[in-house]
Amino acid sequence: MGHGPARGPVVKVRAKDSKTTILRIWGYLRQQRLGLVLVLISTALSSALSLYAPYLLGRTIDLNIVSRNASGLWRMCLLLLWVYGSSVLCTWIQQFVMVGVSQRTVQTMRNDLFVKFQTLPLRYFDSRTHGELMSKTTNDISNVSNTLNQSVIQLISSVFMLFGSVAMMLYQSLWMTLVTIITIPLVTISTKKVSSYTRKYFSLQQKNLGDVNGFVEETITGQRVVKAFQREEKALQEFRATNNHLRKVGIKAQSLSGSMGPLMNAMGNLNFAIIAVAGGWMSFHHIITIGTIVSFINYSRQFSQPINQLANQYNMVQSAVAGAERVFEVLDETSEYEPDTSQGHPVSHQALHLLGDVKFQDVSFRYVEGVDVLKDVSLHAKPGETIALVGPTGAGKTTVVNLLTRFYEIQSGAISIDGADIRTLDKRALRSQLGIVLQDAYLFSGTIRENIRFGRLLATDDEVESAAKLANADSFIRKLPQGYDTPLATEGANLSHGQRQLITIARAILADPAILILDEATSSVDTRTELHIQEAMHRLMRGRTSFVIAHRLSTIQNADQILVIQGGEVVERGTHEDLLEKRGVYHDLFTSQFIRLA
Repeated sequence: MGHGPARGPVVKVRAKDSKTTILRIWGYLRQQRLGLVLVLISTALSSALSLYAPYLLGRTIDLNIVSRNASGLWRMCLLLLWVYGSSVLCTWIQQFVMVGVSQRTVQTMRNDLFVKFQTLPLRYFDSRTHGELMSKTTNDISNVSNTLNQSVIQLISSVFMLFGSVAMMLYQSLWMTLVTIITIPLVTISTKKVSSYTRKYFSLQQKNLGDVNGFVEETITGQRVVKAFQREEKALQEFRATNNHLRKVGIKAQSLSGSMGPLMNAMGNLNFAIIAVAGGWMSFHHIITIGTIVSFINYSRQFSQPINQLANQYNMVQSAVAGAERVFEVLDETSEYEPDTSQGHPVSHQALHLLGDVKFQDVSFRYVEGVDVLKDVSLHAKPGETIALVGPTGAGKTTVVNLLTRFYEIQSGAISIDGADIRTLDKRALRSQLGIVLQDAYLFSGTIRENIRFGRLLATDDEVESAAKLANADSFIRKLPQGYDTPLATEGANLSHGQRQLITIARAILADPAILILDEATSSVDTRTELHIQEAMHRLMRGRTSFVIAHRLSTIQNADQILVIQGGEVVERGTHEDLLEKRGVYHDLFTSQFIRLA
């Protein structure tokens, strides 16, 4: 709302313990127990069949090819065909089921993240770019999804294949087994060396991707300003610098990731050569058969393949863990709806029916430590009164209503409504009794009817249209091609500013609040539209306690109280006539506006 704390730099991602993060991912994944059981069974069957095939192949060579047994060869070929076909079928089943498991898992994560966004205080969003938050919702969640789709199956399969191939090799020849696993130390050392760098660069890659997304979104949203001030080249320069930084980090991350596969293939080829030489020597001395050599060549691939897969997937897992950490950072933030009992204010969750008696008692507030925005502000608004807040930009006017709505919490003093400290009131219940019309008339994608109904979701079409009539919006809405069902462009760009403002007033009328907040609601509109808005506002304010922030002093002359705020302090208060007689700050503001208008 209006003026708030300055937007700070993007918060750097601080990696948490990998084990903790993986356990939290598992907490989501285990909710799909049935699917995981099916994946486990199908993976076990597929692995068992894959392990049985090389043994059959070796036996076929020794019993049928060497002895030239044609009938036995055909039978073994048919058996091998069945084994390989069944293995393929089990592999398809496990992949099909795992896709559903992973998508349902990330759906829950994404839902939890979006729910968390709805409960975080505005202070959280003040220090983070929209692009960073969008990156967590899209890119980071996608990384987790891709990893679950591929890595979970490969992890289970690799465990089965690794231990199963060792068992089958030991069953056939101890010495050949020792020869086969001789390259394991080389694989372990190489994997550890490369993976020590990958996590760092994947985390930096995700952070820089968030920076790029934020800059693109900001530039597209502000295209009118960019073009008006001819800053296209400046925007291009900044984007190129940010994008170039992402490129450098991405090259390092992907290069390290890509080097793992070729490294593992080289180790596999070395292992194959060692088996061929050692097996040939043993066969020449009648220690093992030719069929055993063929079996071990296949088992060596089945033995090295899980290691290669684990090494290759390690990079993907690192990227997913880095993304999940960023998501969990948001989920671990404190919700503004969690009761704060640190100052001894027990929260009531009962429904509210406020009269609108509002008191500020020596309220002080700061967005940044050491910089007071409000200093010992006191005011009293009786039910049905209109309180106007005036003063220069940045004086603290919007901060007053930010505290009343509990978008931010006060550091000292007290705010009460109907005698109850607002810190003892449930935030949702409190805000249900507040109606807000902002300077920036924000409309959502959807129809005009849906945007008005945003004030009260259960309202009927007749109630929506009645609210629009009271807001002086009905006449222009009915002239639109589809009337109330006219779709709106992004932020209502296909309507004028005044039309958007009338719709937001209709939304507030439909909400029927006890306390009304109008923040520069008539700014940036022409005189005729301002009259329509003022008329709608007067209908809306009737019988309600209202707080009106206005730069145009002509719009608040009938207010019951006018508070002049300067430097975070109330320097003058009274009616329009009283303040003019004092010939102080308000008199100077009003006179200067009158002279400019004349």
